[in-house]
Amino acid sequence: MRKMLLAFLAAGAMAVSGTAFAADYKIMAPAAPGGGWDQTARTLQTVLQEEKIAGNVQVTNVAGAGGTIGLAQFANSAKGDPSQLIVGGYVMVGAVLTNASPVTLEQVTPIARLTGEYEALVVPAASPIKSMADLVEKLKADPGAVSWGGGSAGGTDHITAGLLAKAAGVDPTKVNYIAFSGGGEALAAILGNQVTVGISGYGEFESQIKSGALRIIGISSDTKVEGIDAPTFKEGGVDVSIQNWRMVAAAPGISAEQEAAISADIEKLAKSKGWQEQLKAKGWADTYLAGDAFKAQLAKDTEATSAILKDIGLVK
Repeated sequence: MRKMLLAFLAAGAMAVSGTAFAADYKIMAPAAPGGGWDQTARTLQTVLQEEKIAGNVQVTNVAGAGGTIGLAQFANSAKGDPSQLIVGGYVMVGAVLTNASPVTLEQVTPIARLTGEYEALVVPAASPIKSMADLVEKLKADPGAVSWGGGSAGGTDHITAGLLAKAAGVDPTKVNYIAFSGGGEALAAILGNQVTVGISGYGEFESQIKSGALRIIGISSDTKVEGIDAPTFKEGGVDVSIQNWRMVAAAPGISAEQEAAISADIEKLAKSKGWQEQLKAKGWADTYLAGDAFKAQLAKDTEATSAILKDIGLVK
């Protein structure tokens, strides 16, 4: 009996010890509530806690300039603090270039690419635009008369609009793009007929598409996406494909040991049942890539994005 009691107490002590040493994190979503980065940060919060990978996890929002305001604040205030993380992605790569941001992703500690998501092109249900062909026809007639509502200037949405215009034979510098700091604001503008067409990650429009409030006229994948009833841009006659990706980074100035510990937590998250269930529920592709491989890919993506932005006139 005594041995059983001691074993029970030892197990309890180990459990308490494990809980005590679970990291606490503060995650910055450098955008307004409702958008993809906010969703990513809050999904990280949920899974890190539910899977007991971390203890207490808090999320804060700092919106503006495609995430570069939050990035600058994070780089300056979180230096050397292993409890602080920031989410970002392809949008931020473009925004750093278009905003000539003095703070870049080189000034934080990239941990891992987490997800990928295709761009969806939507119109209000009552819109006369029924297809990609209708949109292209209207765009060719008067580029300025077609207003595009999406995320921050220079981000994936803006780049996609420019690439679509270019592929349709329209000067991409004439695209009438209206940037919103969060998915909630953009969605309200689209539903309120304040813009001609909306462009963002499919997940941000999914519930409105399924309810019939929005009509999806194209998806930016190379091939049909399971569960999404929409033609690809290519099937709609416009030769463009693009995928947005999202990542998590740690503070600058942390030690190699601290970086390794954070990376281990994120790897546990990426492989967890809870995270995989969230990916499936939200329609996010698992594009997990970590460590030096991710850092190398980030450098390549930055170089390629700079070329695209120059091509469509967003960066000189």
